[in-house]
Amino acid sequence: MAQLVRPQGITLDRDEALRYVGYSGQAISDELLERFETLAQACERDLHPTGIWETFPAHDAALTGILKGEAIANHLAGAREVALMACTLGAESERELRKHMALSSVDGVLYGACASALVEAVANAVEAQVVAAAAARGLRTNFRYSPGYGDLPLDVQPALLGALGATARTGIACTADNFLLPTKSVTAIIGLFDADTPVPGGRSACATCQLRTTCELRRKGTPCHGHATR
Repeated sequence: MAQLVRPQGITLDRDEALRYVGYSGQAISDELLERFETLAQACERDLHPTGIWETFPAHDAALTGILKGEAIANHLAGAREVALMACTLGAESERELRKHMALSSVDGVLYGACASALVEAVANAVEAQVVAAAAARGLRTNFRYSPGYGDLPLDVQPALLGALGATARTGIACTADNFLLPTKSVTAIIGLFDADTPVPGGRSACATCQLRTTCELRRKGTPCHGHATR
């Protein structure tokens, strides 16, 4: 049964958002930084993200048409189960992005970068739920792998959304070219492995894990990689 997630209190990574607009340490005026922060806070305050995920046996027929290519085969080598996930900032993000772009091209670019960073934070929160649920069953996970990475084609998007029932439950759809709508949406695939199975691309330390700020296991002192939290 697919799990619907409505993350609350998600904050976006300001440094990540600035990198999306090409910032690499150059001087920025106080006025521009203030505009950027106002838009970042608007994203966090006004948007209502939704996520969905479900696990399937590694050879489930529901995965047919989704696991294409050598890269995802390597990512899931030895997996007992496969988790599919999708998340979105919703239709409101599209309306807000169009509004800010119409009022000011600068604000539109900054708002888009903030929204991109926010949906990544939401994806981290959904992935953290998958990791925690797997750990509760004695399973380990690797990192999420999205369509468009390596040789995993974008044309798997419709099948992935269909397996989750994501269009009906979250509003995420695909264009004819297999891009997601709303644009601030993410889909991904995660492998679940038995404790004694080598994990391709598995986590080895909390310090290098992108989920460290949202991970319930880390807060409890029982990280998924089996080593002391640091």
